[in-house]
Amino acid sequence: MAQHIVVDPITRIEGHLRIEAEVDSTNTITKAWSSSTMFRGIEMIVKDRDPRDVGLFTQRACGVCTYVHYSASHRAVENAFGVTVPKNARLVRNLKLGALYLNDHPVHFYALEALDFVDLLSALEADPKKAVSVAYRYTDNPYNASAGHYAAVQARLTAFAKQDPNLGVFGSSYWGNPSYKLTPEQNLVAVSHFLDCLDYQRTPAKMMALFGGKNPHPQGDVVGGVTCVEDLAQPSRLAQFGQWLTDCMAFLTGAYLPDLLMVGEAYAAEAIAGVGAGLRNYMAYGGFELDDMPIYEAKTLFPSGIVLGGDLSHAYSLNQEKITEDVTHSWYAGHTVRQPFDGVTEPDYTGLKSPQNGIAYLKTDEKYSWLKAPTYDDQRVEVGPLARLVVGYAKGNATIKAAVDQLLKISGLPAAALFSTVGRAAARMAETQIIADAMGGWLSELEQNTQGGDLSTWTDFTFDDVSRDARGYGLLMAPRGALGHWTQIRDGKVANYQIVAPTTWNASPRDGKGRPGAYEAALVGVHLADPSQPLEVLRTVHSFDPCLACAVHLVDARGRELGSYQLGAPTGAR
Repeated sequence: MAQHIVVDPITRIEGHLRIEAEVDSTNTITKAWSSSTMFRGIEMIVKDRDPRDVGLFTQRACGVCTYVHYSASHRAVENAFGVTVPKNARLVRNLKLGALYLNDHPVHFYALEALDFVDLLSALEADPKKAVSVAYRYTDNPYNASAGHYAAVQARLTAFAKQDPNLGVFGSSYWGNPSYKLTPEQNLVAVSHFLDCLDYQRTPAKMMALFGGKNPHPQGDVVGGVTCVEDLAQPSRLAQFGQWLTDCMAFLTGAYLPDLLMVGEAYAAEAIAGVGAGLRNYMAYGGFELDDMPIYEAKTLFPSGIVLGGDLSHAYSLNQEKITEDVTHSWYAGHTVRQPFDGVTEPDYTGLKSPQNGIAYLKTDEKYSWLKAPTYDDQRVEVGPLARLVVGYAKGNATIKAAVDQLLKISGLPAAALFSTVGRAAARMAETQIIADAMGGWLSELEQNTQGGDLSTWTDFTFDDVSRDARGYGLLMAPRGALGHWTQIRDGKVANYQIVAPTTWNASPRDGKGRPGAYEAALVGVHLADPSQPLEVLRTVHSFDPCLACAVHLVDARGRELGSYQLGAPTGAR
């Protein structure tokens, strides 16, 4: 008889997410449902505003990857007005977005995902001297590796456990679960880097603030370019950015890369078996312009495209007109399928089932999520770092192919292992390295250009001449995946605005044809070592790096209370 489990809320993410699943007699998930449990309102907030100001509102969609909504909004308006930014602006935007990746990807791994692979309490049993040897197995220059440092980490964890028997932020976890596979020494190395990452993350944040004025919610971008002219005029500012980039590389190569290799080795069987693969359909918008052609015509570091069925031999071209959103199983009015330019955000909350044994379950045959269900050319697709590497590999992109082949070589895993939960984590790390390497070239290009006397940062345009009836779309390569903003402008004001965030694609409910979203598909076939401790559910979902705040949220400009929510630890099996 099938067992129905609920994990609500999914912790260690941005926002609020509920997962329900059916588990068979072998403790294998046969069906899964993903529900975002809070409403989104940004699209209604920006209506009737000046489109040049919208980025300041949309970047409040998230408190983590704030810059991407800011930038996507500007790209949408620039596309509507036919504006191409100057070289310096392109390079500065690339460097700011790159710095976000250097922050976001390692922080996601250590703070949000690693503890699904790493047993923190097991690290207390490790031998610090043996842990040093373990660290050197995966790199010739491990980050912060010494017996004294590892012993100090153990002492900190022991003191923390004695001070708070519930382990504070590490409580309500599944330590000791049979699904953990790392040795105590491996766990100690990884936990030490978890703590190191708390310090590391300040550096890329400062890199963003140097050009953006502050972080989070950096500013400094405008429709048509950037505003940091004085920073570009001072060679010392660019040199400081370069030093911080060097500092980041030490952590990426000495901690992040070897830790992923360590995890990949321990969980190789799951990767090879394709655990968590899901849809095997991938979409990427591409990103990081490499020349000064008009938007969407420029050559990019990461190409756009579609790969279906995990076929690495072929990639289809991307056409944003084929993107639609379905609300059949979403808490919005009707059962329509619309292209984002014509999207409608009309809430229609139909609630949950009547409680059984104290639990109100989702109405999975009806509407059950605040997320819409996006499709591309009538296909459900996954987005994110893995999707970008798969598309780049299938397109024969030399940079991406070299990075993926090198990763597979040193890990000893076949290409098929990419299509898995472990593969998503590995792809995120490989992508970080590609971007970090490219950033050095962009910085040198910026230095040469500005030292040659070019300090132009903005393309002048006449708003009144083009604003009467215009529309544009901003497609951006956000850390979590394909981010799109669509805007229609009438009489100089926003008439309609739609955002399709990466998590909208991945965490979405079933569409009108009953086809699951990426989370729902990835969970099917996952075996639970202990259904009362659904660690594998967390591991699979976290591999996508959920950001429900980007996908759904509600703001009341008058500050009125709109609802009351009581959140607790994961409920486990029900």
